[in-house]
Amino acid sequence: MNDFWILLTGILVASACSLVGVFLVLRKMSMIGDAISHSVLPGIVVAFLLSGSRDSLFMMLGAAVVGLLTVFLIQMFTNGGVQADASIGVVFTALFSVGVVLVSIYTRQIDLDLDCVLYGEIAYVPWNTLELFGHELGPKAVWASGGALLLSAIVIGLFYKQFKIGSFDPAMAAALGIPVVLFHYILMTLVSITTVASFESVGAVLVVGMLIVPAATAYLLTEKLGWMIVWSISVGALSAVLGYYMSYLLDASIAGCMITVAGILFILALLFSPSHGVVWKRLRLRALALKQQSL
Repeated sequence: MNDFWILLTGILVASACSLVGVFLVLRKMSMIGDAISHSVLPGIVVAFLLSGSRDSLFMMLGAAVVGLLTVFLIQMFTNGGVQADASIGVVFTALFSVGVVLVSIYTRQIDLDLDCVLYGEIAYVPWNTLELFGHELGPKAVWASGGALLLSAIVIGLFYKQFKIGSFDPAMAAALGIPVVLFHYILMTLVSITTVASFESVGAVLVVGMLIVPAATAYLLTEKLGWMIVWSISVGALSAVLGYYMSYLLDASIAGCMITVAGILFILALLFSPSHGVVWKRLRLRALALKQQSL
C-alpha cells in the first residue's frame, strides 16, 4: 500500500506541474518555478512564527502568500524596464536570503531548516496522513497535489481560449479585449499553488524539473497546444512511474530518479522527434543532398 501512495503522489505532482509548465514554456518563463520555490522560504518561517506549529496547512498558506508576492514583484520590475531574467534573479535571491536570515535568527532551537522546507522526501508520504473526525483519509501530499491538479485543470479548462491566445500572441489577446495581465496573474497563482503543494512530496527544488522538463519534451513532439498538454502530462506521469522503479532497482533517491527519467525522455525527444528531432533533421538534409546530387 505504501508503494501505491508513493506512486500516486508522484503521478499527481508530475501531472500538476506538467499542466501549468506548458504555459510557462510557451511564455518563456520556465524559471519562474525556481524563483517561487526559493522565495517562499520567508513565508514558511513567518507562518511558523505566527502559528507556533509546523502544520502543513499554515506552512502552505504562508508560502502561497509569498509566492504571489514574488510573482507581483517580478512583474513590477519587468514592467519598470528590468529584463525578465534579471527580475527573477533579483527577487528570488533577495527573498530567499531574507528567509535564510529568519531561519538562522528565530528557529535555532527548532527543527526548521532548509532541508525540511526545500527538499522533500516522497518515501515518507504514506506516514504523513490527513485525519478528519478520527478517520485517516490518506496522505496529505495526495490531497494537496491532487487539489492543485484539479484546480489548475478547472481554471485552464474554463479559460482555455484566453490562456492559449495570451501565450502565443499577447498583443492580439489584448486587441480582442482579453485582460492579459489578469490571466497572467491567474497562471502565476496556479504555478505558486502547485509549487507550494508539492513541498511534502518531491520537494520544492525538484518540482522545478517537473515544471520544465515534461513541457519542454512535449514542445518537441507536437505543434498543437491541446496535444502539447496531453504529451506533457503523459511524460510527467511516465517519468514518475519509471523513476520510482528505477530508484527501487538502484536503491537511490526516488525524486532524483523521477527527474532523471524525465531528462532521458527529453533527450530522446530531442533526438527522434518527427518535427524537431536532430536525427530526423540530419536524415532529411542528407536525403535532400543526395537528391540534388542525382539531378
